[in-house]
Amino acid sequence: MTDRAAPGTIAFCVAVADPGRLDAFLAEQLAISRTQAARLIAEGRVTVAGRPLRAAARLRAGTEVHVAIPAVAPPRTYAPAHGELRFVYEDEHLAVLDKPAGLVVHPGPGHWDDSLVNVLLGRGTPLAPAGGTGRPGIVHRLDRDTSGLLILAKSDTAHRRLARAIEQRRVSRVYAVLAWGHFPRAAVDIEAPIARHAQDRKRMTVRAGGRHAVTHVEVVARFAHAELLRVRLGTGRTHQIRVHLAHVGHPVVGDREYAFGGARRVTPSARRDAERIEASAPRQALHAAELAFTHPVTEVALRLRAEWPDDLRPVLAETAHDPHLLAERNSLQYLGFWASDG
Repeated sequence: MTDRAAPGTIAFCVAVADPGRLDAFLAEQLAISRTQAARLIAEGRVTVAGRPLRAAARLRAGTEVHVAIPAVAPPRTYAPAHGELRFVYEDEHLAVLDKPAGLVVHPGPGHWDDSLVNVLLGRGTPLAPAGGTGRPGIVHRLDRDTSGLLILAKSDTAHRRLARAIEQRRVSRVYAVLAWGHFPRAAVDIEAPIARHAQDRKRMTVRAGGRHAVTHVEVVARFAHAELLRVRLGTGRTHQIRVHLAHVGHPVVGDREYAFGGARRVTPSARRDAERIEASAPRQALHAAELAFTHPVTEVALRLRAEWPDDLRPVLAETAHDPHLLAERNSLQYLGFWASDG
């Protein structure tokens, strides 16, 4: 630090030859999350000689950096809520739960008091403040109507290391997906940039100039009108799987937002079957089925799994024309989903 730091400003001198990207370096120096560092940069609060810097800036040794720290607003309080949660792993550093569909991950408009964070507060689960205001402990997200495995950090150290691991693609995130149509090959990589939709800011779309995004797709089981896919994220963009699958003409079954035709793409002679499949889907048939990562503190390798959820068993049974799947509690194992796990 330097004595020239003005009130509300932190100043420091870069002491290493190649500190890397500014956002990562700033997060490390200030012991904050990468998201918080990026926010400071985006707001023009990180400067050199009075000039705002970009997140991708690379600084030279000896450069003096000034960070204007915004006034801290009084923290919003969140009411504890109660709900059933199923944890597949938990220790003093982190927890991994099988999130049910319909549960918003963090508080926001319309969900200030009934989000996952509220339920965790009601449970008494400690959560890392590094997630940011309203997002304590949140390392990554799942959409409200997507079920499956979600990591929660209980300490700032765990949060920082897990966030870095996700950024460096050292956390394997695998999804089970029912998608319309048939891929020509059993394994496909989808690479297409994703950005916010120009007219509807709540939706994402494939668009030139968007953020780089890669999705790896494997076909597990082929049915008459759809396929069970094993999808692995190469990047983690908002709505990535739903947008990418729709972009290549295989939207997620039950996805009301990115369907782009869905059942209507099926030939007229099979339209009735397809409409029965669509009607049996209460939501998008998308489930975060597996997480594999190294524990951020103990360094133990973890591979955690969550079976196909009960609310999506009817649509799977209808798609497969297999009534047995209605009673099968290990549907993914039954269909060989785990056998395709390399």
